[in-house]
Amino acid sequence: MNRIKAILIDDEPRGLSSLQKLLEMHCPEVNVLQLCRRTNEAISAIEKWQPDLIFLDIEMPGKNGFELLEELPAIDFEIIFVTAHNDYLTRALHLSAVDYLLKPVEENLLIEAVKRAGKRIGGKKDHQPVETFIHNMQQSGVAQKMKLCIPFSKGFQVVDIHKIMYIEGNGNYSNIHFTDRPMICASKTILEYETALEDSNFVRLHKSYVVNLDHITEYIKGEGGSVMLSNGKEIEVSRRKKELLMRRMKEYFKY
Repeated sequence: MNRIKAILIDDEPRGLSSLQKLLEMHCPEVNVLQLCRRTNEAISAIEKWQPDLIFLDIEMPGKNGFELLEELPAIDFEIIFVTAHNDYLTRALHLSAVDYLLKPVEENLLIEAVKRAGKRIGGKKDHQPVETFIHNMQQSGVAQKMKLCIPFSKGFQVVDIHKIMYIEGNGNYSNIHFTDRPMICASKTILEYETALEDSNFVRLHKSYVVNLDHITEYIKGEGGSVMLSNGKEIEVSRRKKELLMRRMKEYFKY
């Protein structure tokens, strides 16, 4: 089996050596070709080695990780982002459907990320997740200007978050409904979308529904009540979610 040619990019020497050791111990299929501490060094290494995979720290002094990607003429390798916890950064990564690891890196998550990258290497390159991440990082934290990268049976679709009306759970899948396009059946659970979108004006109303507050036009009283959406659809609110909905609506609509 051909080994995966990899480059590690991180401005912290300790982070580089730690990740290299974890890969040696748990991912023998990865052949680390070079360790890079600066973006210019990394660009040269990528041109020299033509890697299959890079591990990229995003928050580096000077040029950061996504600025490095913008400078490359083409991205013909897989990427696993590595970063310290940062709420805005983590949200941008999560919405973009890219592989990322939080420091300190956990070995089981590293193993799974490498397995996913290995499956993609050699296949048709689809860089929509990375492009979506770069777009989201450029939005300066404005949630409704961000995009969501949706995995489905044929690949990915990238959509504007503000055009999502509601998401309906369907077992291990989610049906995503829009203002301007047909529904997409996504290969992620509703819990994953609830987590990814909780800071983007979305709220879980029921075990089966996550709704965009922008599209609620009316609340109808009841035990839990229900909401009317801008397309005329009525969605029930569970008793357990009623208090959360009221709080989020007060915060959002400031009444």
